[in-house]
Amino acid sequence: MDRQILLVILGMALVTYLPRMLPLVILSRTQLPNIFLRWLSYIPAAVLAALLAPALFLPEGRFALVGNPYLLAAIPTSLIAIRTRSIALTILCGMAAMVLLNYI
Repeated sequence: MDRQILLVILGMALVTYLPRMLPLVILSRTQLPNIFLRWLSYIPAAVLAALLAPALFLPEGRFALVGNPYLLAAIPTSLIAIRTRSIALTILCGMAAMVLLNYI
């Protein structure tokens, strides 16, 4: 392997690893305030919403509320998720809703 390629791979590994490792090492020695911990608890929901919103509301690159099977399937799926808190049932409901909307 060429030495330059090896240096690039090692540099990319370092650039990827350091931003993940440094906060863990620094913050593991301190007690974080409760307000900060509460704020951190909202991050997973915010990330999930940011990932799902474009897929639900912009299925073909355009805003679509009417005739949007993804949005229609998300309604019962969300209700099942909220009611049961079961990942397996939520996934099954979403898959069933998409099958029903696409093939019936």
